[in-house]
Amino acid sequence: MKMKRREFITLLGGSAAGWPLAAARAQQPERVRRVGVLMNGAATEREPQSYVAAFVEALRQLGWIEGQNIRVDVRWNAADAALARIYAAQLIRLMPEVLVTGSTVNLITVQQATNTVPIVFVQVADPLTQGFVSNMRQPGGNITGFSLFEFSLGSKWLNLLKEIAPGIKRIALMFNPGTAPYFKFFAPIFDAAAPPLGVQVIALPVLTELDIEPILMEFAREPDSGLVLIGDSFTRLHSRKIANLAGRYRLPSIAPIDLANVGGLMDYGPSFDVARHYEQAATYVDRILKGAAPGDLPVQTPTKYKLTLNLNTAKALGLNVPLPLLGLADEVIE
Repeated sequence: MKMKRREFITLLGGSAAGWPLAAARAQQPERVRRVGVLMNGAATEREPQSYVAAFVEALRQLGWIEGQNIRVDVRWNAADAALARIYAAQLIRLMPEVLVTGSTVNLITVQQATNTVPIVFVQVADPLTQGFVSNMRQPGGNITGFSLFEFSLGSKWLNLLKEIAPGIKRIALMFNPGTAPYFKFFAPIFDAAAPPLGVQVIALPVLTELDIEPILMEFAREPDSGLVLIGDSFTRLHSRKIANLAGRYRLPSIAPIDLANVGGLMDYGPSFDVARHYEQAATYVDRILKGAAPGDLPVQTPTKYKLTLNLNTAKALGLNVPLPLLGLADEVIE
């Protein structure tokens, strides 16, 4: 078939015009997705930094490469509720597709800032009782994540303290109101557990690091006293200092995690690696970025609990650890 010269030139020109467009499409960079992370604690702390590293590495294993197809913006609240509000607002302005929060304070702050951006929480106690989700298996809304424990665990802490120190008559519950807004849910648990044990439970709010020693010193003036840390971000940040002061003022102490290893008497709480929860959070972020609704992803809860005893601290406090309790310990520090 003969083709006129003008038709050939037109056809060639049309094809050529398509080449740069096709090439441009082929060379377009992959879309960069954005994730905001509001962390507990300070950016200088090694352990929380390891959680972020675990999260980013888990994303990488799932194909999300920082600087290529994803950007992870991290902010640190330094156990300060006011900073949490500032950084939550910053992260929202960056228009992330998913937000990850560590701690109840961060979750509350981000929840107040948005009801549309999907949120994956980590290190949050009893999210059902606190009202963050309506159902653990199918939370609905824009929030899901990984729970620490239920508030009923508080009665176990009192029982353990009474078992290791039968003479205890007063137990202080130390917390920072700014970083433990959930204390109100613990209060009825402690109030119900205390009378059968013959102990008086006293709330001991502390606002700053400078308040810790004078408050503990004043509380310890009466003998036969003990100490519970409910595990808020402030007391965790200062757990080593609190453990040392509890030893100085002869206060048997217990917390959900990370107290016995820094000189406190006992830990009793969920048995899991916190970094592992951040790795699992990455899998939820991956699923959400690929189209899953957060409300369809079940809230994960711990299935095992761990008791850690520090025998050096028990000896320094003049306590004889009962053999049955020693036998129940998952970890003993000597």
